Amino acid sequence: MNNITLAIKDIRKVLEDKISTSKATCDVYGENETYFDHMPPDAVAYPETTVEVSQIVKICAKHDCPIIPWGVGTSLEGHSLAPRGGVTIDLSRMNQVLEIKSEDLLAIVQPGLAREKLNEELRATGLFFPVDPGANASIGGMAATRASGTTAVRYGTMRENVLALEVVLADGSVIRTGSQAKKSSAGYDLTKLFVGSEGTLGIITELTISLKGKPEAVAAGVCEFTSVKAAVNAVISAIQLGIPMARIELIDEVSIRAINAYSKLNYPEKPHLFMEFHGSDIGVKDQSGTMEEIIEEFGGGPFRWSMRPEDQTKLWAARHQAYYATKTLFPGKQGMSTDVCVPISELAKAITDTQHDLEKFNVIGAIIGHVGDGNFHTLMFSDPNDPEDLELNQMIADRMAKRALEVGGTITGEHGIGMGKIKHMAREHGDAMSLMVNLKRSFDPKNIMNPGKMLNIN
Repeated sequence: MNNITLAIKDIRKVLEDKISTSKATCDVYGENETYFDHMPPDAVAYPETTVEVSQIVKICAKHDCPIIPWGVGTSLEGHSLAPRGGVTIDLSRMNQVLEIKSEDLLAIVQPGLAREKLNEELRATGLFFPVDPGANASIGGMAATRASGTTAVRYGTMRENVLALEVVLADGSVIRTGSQAKKSSAGYDLTKLFVGSEGTLGIITELTISLKGKPEAVAAGVCEFTSVKAAVNAVISAIQLGIPMARIELIDEVSIRAINAYSKLNYPEKPHLFMEFHGSDIGVKDQSGTMEEIIEEFGGGPFRWSMRPEDQTKLWAARHQAYYATKTLFPGKQGMSTDVCVPISELAKAITDTQHDLEKFNVIGAIIGHVGDGNFHTLMFSDPNDPEDLELNQMIADRMAKRALEVGGTITGEHGIGMGKIKHMAREHGDAMSLMVNLKRSFDPKNIMNPGKMLNIN
């Protein structure tokens, strides 16, 4: 028997029926949301406690068996695939809110807890967890990929909202990082090291996260512009004036067409901004009024806004469905989603350059941006039976990454590296890459923790 088979045999002794090797099950975990090949694991384990995760990892370490952590599988860069086989650890059964400390504005949760479920649990407390990547991702997966999303412009990313972690390391040992205090000067910040490590350094089994008080009032608005450049320049002006936007999203013409068809809406097929303001009743009205003046200055409008919850729900449901709406608009095509993040002053040019590439190379594509923090996504489509078509998409993604780095940006604002962006890592990090490789080897000398992701290590 090979090393993976031996590891599975030993895991079964510990977990009994909480591990599956059926082809149907493994095939599900070999799928992904985008263009990567089918890469199933050899087995899928379903631990329910940190102790069981530790036992699985110890066995895999003994047999040099690859380990792939799994949250919900919504990542877009192949993070959850098994390019070398091995055992996928599905953390969905570890899905409890362990404690809510309302007075301290924090909660202690297990990694498999879904974001929307957490906010349901918090409803009676007057608090909410603000990080919103759109998909109903698991909290552990969001931490592992350093997720952000529509509300990051006001509330920050997972990096700012994770206070402490419990982590199972590559040898099966368990450590705790951070504390429930809002700040600390005690030693290296290991919490931030694991947030965004994509399961390559350890498996997160518990999180202490920061909560926020629900705002007294919320207003959401939408308006159209004649061009992407005008929309982005309006955003830049709003940010520079200090308007505390809670969300500000750019939706291009193609995405608007898809949203209209998918969500039965009738927005004009022009670039749009979707916005949200949080604060006091007077405050959000003032913010909305000031934003209306800015929109008019840049030739946008009309600006339609509402403080009715049902209108806000409808608006953001349409935004969150944009990815699937756009895929539906092009049936039979294979989607490839990529993102970059640039200084906000460079955002309009970065987006228009990408639009020009799509036109120049005759590639079907749509652009959506978290424009308040300089992050935008491009969803491109190709013929799944034509490899050259996909190569063209990848070439445009490469050009996006190169241009982002040239203006002081980054190759990814929130998708993470996974398998898809490894080739750009050296270009962004230069000599620091050797330090990252040494760090990975120090934490995971056998390279069993999500191998083939983030860094190329043999």
